[in-house]
This record gives sequence, structure tokens and C-alpha cells, in this order.
Amino acid sequence: MNPIKTILTMTATAALALPAAALADAPSTTKGPSSAKQCKTLRTQMGADAFKAAYGTNTSKSNAFGKCVSALSKAAKAERASTVDGCRAERAADAAAFAAKYGTGKKQANAFGKCVSASAKKDAAEVRSDQRSAVKSCRQERGEDANAFSAKYGTNANKRNAFGKCVSKAAKAKAEDRDDAAEAANNDTPQNDTNPGQSKKQSS
Repeated sequence: MNPIKTILTMTATAALALPAAALADAPSTTKGPSSAKQCKTLRTQMGADAFKAAYGTNTSKSNAFGKCVSALSKAAKAERASTVDGCRAERAADAAAFAAKYGTGKKQANAFGKCVSASAKKDAAEVRSDQRSAVKSCRQERGEDANAFSAKYGTNANKRNAFGKCVSKAAKAKAEDRDDAAEAANNDTPQNDTNPGQSKKQSS
């Protein structure tokens, strides 16, 4: 499982931001929708009332958009730090293979930046896909029985946060399922025998 990606998927969860020095090897920006643009999309997908219920923290819920932007920005920083750590680990395992895989310049000196950019774009695309799928499934469930839906997911007095809670739960589940499947696939990948002679001797 990728806990940082789960944080992004849930969006409203606060994430830890690492010092700027930890990102020194990474490019300064990664192309993709801004936090504000993503929150606008979420608000459209969820509906204004559900969006306010999910993100608003004051009495009138008028701060919902700002809270959404803040949560996404913090989560993006945490995701970026996780991506940087992953690329550093891959580079440390085999620097030559790392440079050949990601480098595009004459001396492949841009390999690290390309690794961070590619990984971040992939993760962001998966998170957006999880959110869209979650919104669709929650709308369908709400349409089947609105009262049962509110009772199942709503946690506040008027149950108006039901849709937001459903989307958060569904998106998190989808992210965890995908990460578990990826982990299982990696575990099923045959490992190279580090000592063929010994293996042959033991099997004879």
C-alpha cells in the first residue's frame, strides 16, 4: 500500500510537509492541475452542498473551498516528498540503470528530474481516476435510496456530509485495492537466482 497516495486520494486529510532541502534534487514544478482547479472540479462533481459539507469547518461552511485547496496543497507536498524518496532509492540501487531508464540528455544528467516528474504524473492521474470513479459510484448509490445513503455515510447532525464521506471512503478503497494488486504482482515476479550453481546442486 502507498500511504501517501491514500492521503492524496482522501484529499481532506492533512499531510506532513518536508523541509525544502529534502526536495533539492527534484525539479521545482510538476505539470498538472493546480489545487484550486482540482477543488473546482471536485465541487462540480460532488455538488455545492456536498462539497461544503465535506470540507467546510465553520458554521456557514463558507470556508469549504479554501480548506479543500489547503488540504490538497499539503497532500501534494507530501506526495512529492514520497516520490523524491522513491527515485533516490531506485537510483541508489543501480545508478547506471537508473540513468539509462530516465535520462534523456547527452549525459543523462536529467534522469532524477525525469523520474520524479514521471512518477508524480502517474500518481496524480491515478488519484483523479479514483475520485471520478468514487463520485460516480456514490451518486449511483444515493440515487437508489437517498435516506439509506444518508444514514449509512452521514456523520453530522443533518447527515449533509454523507456524499463527501462516501466519496472519501470509496476513493480510499480503490487506491488501496490498486496498491495491494501492484504489491501482489511484484511479489509474484520471479527473482533472479543469485547462485545458480548452488540451486542446481540442491535440486539434484
